[in-house]
Amino acid sequence: MNAELQMCCLGVNYRNCPVAVREHFAVGKSRLPEVNAALASLPAVEECVLLSTCNRTEIYYWSHSPEIAEPAILQLFLGNTPDAAARRHMFSCWRGEDALFHLACVAAGLDSMVLGETEIFGQLKDAYRVALETGVTGRYANRVFQHVFTIGKKVRSSSRITSGPTSVGAAAVQMAQEILGNLSGANVLVVGAGEVARTTAQSLRSRGAESIFVANRSYDRAVELAGQVGGRVIRFAEWIPYLENIDIVIVSTASPAYVVSPPVLEQVQMTRQRPLFLIDLSVPRNVDPACALVDDVCVYDMDAMQQATAATRRQRAAEIADCEQMIRAWLAEHALDLLTERRGEEVVR
Repeated sequence: MNAELQMCCLGVNYRNCPVAVREHFAVGKSRLPEVNAALASLPAVEECVLLSTCNRTEIYYWSHSPEIAEPAILQLFLGNTPDAAARRHMFSCWRGEDALFHLACVAAGLDSMVLGETEIFGQLKDAYRVALETGVTGRYANRVFQHVFTIGKKVRSSSRITSGPTSVGAAAVQMAQEILGNLSGANVLVVGAGEVARTTAQSLRSRGAESIFVANRSYDRAVELAGQVGGRVIRFAEWIPYLENIDIVIVSTASPAYVVSPPVLEQVQMTRQRPLFLIDLSVPRNVDPACALVDDVCVYDMDAMQQATAATRRQRAAEIADCEQMIRAWLAEHALDLLTERRGEEVVR
């Protein structure tokens, strides 16, 4: 076909979809190639990149006929479940220059729950690399992503958008500090050893937490993380009994199921004389929401994180506007080329 491909974005994120629904659309790292390939096989989807993080699952795709591609993508993610129609309305759609603007805002950390978040840039590069290696990108996607990475870096380096907490982990620790006050005397357990768990543990240490425990299914990774922050390791199968002496539990694992349930906490709370706070940074969630019904147990998930970070976004509205203006100036210069011209294929290595 000679018609130009149109850039589109379709997905859910923390702005319009609660974590209880968003977790159903999360795609784990191991499944990214499979789902990218499935997307590329749909009618009218010519190129695509799937991004799935704790706060968003978004498909950036290029199509001759978005009106055909969009319902096919929705069908792939929604299936024929009874609530499919209701969930369909939670998906946002951007096309053309709006899609390019949105992607640039994501790369710059402007669209993150934690304003100026640094993790999203690496997650976006990883998502693109997986799509590239899967063979579902082409001239359009490759060129767009290369340019978007450039403007994302420029916005970060030319503004104050990265001042303050710049990761979900750092924001979680700030929340923990607001709960307990001085963290130096608190016993904190980090369950998980991935990127979010790592930034969380490092932020705990920088804010004065001296008693940090790390539990992870891979014992070696737990040892490595504990060594980086001066913490102690608990074997994953043995961390529940330690809760008797823990003040805050921060959970961030890739488990598709709950790792903390009410019956477990009911037993733990029988011997404790103080509240237990759980911060669940996992999507899908790892802490059963019903745990909040256990006496003296408080559960915070990504929706609670959103409420905690909303005030920061309001306070920094002027900075956000300046960064968005920087992106719009970039669009004025590059959008026509990126969205309409077929160029030699450029690949980020």
